[in-house]
Amino acid sequence: MPSIASQLIHWHKDYGRHHLPWQGNRDPYAIWLSEIMLQQTQVNTVIPYYVRFMQAFPTISSMAQAPLDSVLALWSGLGYYSRARNLHQAARLIMQDYQGQFPESRMLIEQLPGIGRSTAAAIAVFAYSKREAILDGNVKRIFTRHFGIEGYPGESKIQNLLWEKAEELLPTDYGKGQIETYTQALMDLGATVCKRHMPLCGICPLQRHCVAFQKNRVNQLPTAKQRKPLPQKETVFLLLMYQQELLLGKRPPSGIWGELWCPPETEIGTDIASYCQRYLGIKIQSPIQLPILNHQFTHYKLRIHPQLIPVISSTLTEKNKFIWIKPYDALKKAIPTPVRKLLKQNFLLDDHAFTI
Repeated sequence: MPSIASQLIHWHKDYGRHHLPWQGNRDPYAIWLSEIMLQQTQVNTVIPYYVRFMQAFPTISSMAQAPLDSVLALWSGLGYYSRARNLHQAARLIMQDYQGQFPESRMLIEQLPGIGRSTAAAIAVFAYSKREAILDGNVKRIFTRHFGIEGYPGESKIQNLLWEKAEELLPTDYGKGQIETYTQALMDLGATVCKRHMPLCGICPLQRHCVAFQKNRVNQLPTAKQRKPLPQKETVFLLLMYQQELLLGKRPPSGIWGELWCPPETEIGTDIASYCQRYLGIKIQSPIQLPILNHQFTHYKLRIHPQLIPVISSTLTEKNKFIWIKPYDALKKAIPTPVRKLLKQNFLLDDHAFTI
């Protein structure tokens, strides 16, 4: 029986993805950027961001020299912003510690910020033809189904077993391009055939010996994590408008939306007029309640209560922490998705800025 590796390599020739913008070159920087963007994000979403990033920051040096705010602004809307912060930090470390040359070994790559074992292996494979095993979410799904592996893949015991399988299945006939094709085939099979929902088992090259398919358990594997209901949090966003400009503040480096620009926020029930006067040096008119905006993170749900607030006068002096900016121009800053939605919903109707 042909090995799984040989079956996948043969399958990929006709059915794999060959025209993604980061394919067809050995530039470790381009490969690294694509792999980071693809973490927990679909290919179609990533492509326009990747193209814009490569145009703005075509080299490690250009990424390292750019202000973090510029990197975050270009990342805005892609989510999981720690990825962008880690990219920027890693680029600077590569310039500092490796004279601008991306490291070649998987172990060295893995030491860079934001890069785990599987991502480091993928970069080593595609940039340097290293014989390394990957184990991203797609590959975990393929292996748990094919071998009928029970248990949540995030558990240490199951994860170790999956890594053993990943290492065992690496192609032994190490011809030119074999490891790259095999690795890409695994990614493509998981993304296009062995999908999480409604997998296309009828056209899968591994169907014949797939335990989940033979036992009619495809929809039961991988074993799902037992989830508790997500906790609900609430906050008030203060959309302060003064002379046609909106107030935004830069959030602290750590925590949710680190280093991004957001409206000031406070707790439900706060006396907004007193808060603005005391903490911002701003005198306001009566707030206007806007529709609630719900946003979901991985670990909790956030209910945002936006208040549109005309400002009478401002003595705000913290220039580094706060800025007054036209709502349309704010869309060009590093802002999180909910803030972008609020701006578009409440200030940019029919492409004309709402004034107050």
